[in-house]
Amino acid sequence: MRRLNDTPGSPERFTDVVGVLTSWEGGVVRITRRNGETVAFPETALVAGKTVPAAPARRRGPAATARELQETAARGWPAPDTEPLGGWTLRAAGGFTARANSVLPLGDCGLPVDEAVDRICAWYAARGLPARVQVTTGDPGADERLDAELARRGWTGERYALMRTAPLAPLADTPAGTGRVLLTREPDEAWLAAYGRTGSDPGAVRAVLTGGPSVWFATVPGEEPGDEPAAIGRCVVDGRWAGFAALHVSPARRRQGLGSLIMARLAEQALSEGASAAYLQVEEDNGGALALYDELGFTTHHAYHYRREPSR
Repeated sequence: MRRLNDTPGSPERFTDVVGVLTSWEGGVVRITRRNGETVAFPETALVAGKTVPAAPARRRGPAATARELQETAARGWPAPDTEPLGGWTLRAAGGFTARANSVLPLGDCGLPVDEAVDRICAWYAARGLPARVQVTTGDPGADERLDAELARRGWTGERYALMRTAPLAPLADTPAGTGRVLLTREPDEAWLAAYGRTGSDPGAVRAVLTGGPSVWFATVPGEEPGDEPAAIGRCVVDGRWAGFAALHVSPARRRQGLGSLIMARLAEQALSEGASAAYLQVEEDNGGALALYDELGFTTHHAYHYRREPSR
């Protein structure tokens, strides 16, 4: 339910409470959250309400094909330099992240494998980058043959990752962490410093980070003016999908619920723009992030990794 925000000093006019409506008596509404906490507020503060899917539906996650998610993720993390090769897309961003500096192979490239590989290697060499191909696995539509062929040619497998999805509404439930979350359309210098992945081409980095249909940057400010942000995150809204990335909590502020707080505020914004499903991409060896996303209801949709051309 959406209600008027009575938190002192908060710049937000409304806040959302997700849970079970346990009573509505005497002009007081009571909502019990999934962690057992009960939130009570006067019915005069109630703005809107809607039904959230039951727990079994949340565990299943949103229905989607791997291709839909790959295309959505590519729009949400767009490389500034691209070129089509049949149904494939060659992407470059000055080396900033493998996602923005790899081939996205969707469908048929329209060329024999030998010729396609030569074209890809030449295209990336012209940009001073190693050639990489993003390969999807663990999905009926995945092209396992492409992965096997590149492996046979000596292309190295690297950066094994998971595409994970979840219903969006439960993420907006206010978590246990406390703090003020600021949303902006552009990352400021403090946000970029906390993110820490600047790359060799600042223009390309900014193009990737700010690219997408509707991009938001979240910041929990430090305790004192001038302190580094306590936590940051990014979300891009694209139709029914909200893509989360760049979640980072300062080491000194971890285990305080700030990661969940950032996700909740971004989810709330995405819901207001009509999104209903969430996705994110996380590497398989990032145990801390995987544990958090498990708690938030994310499940693995499919896996992917990169094949990099042999060193010359």
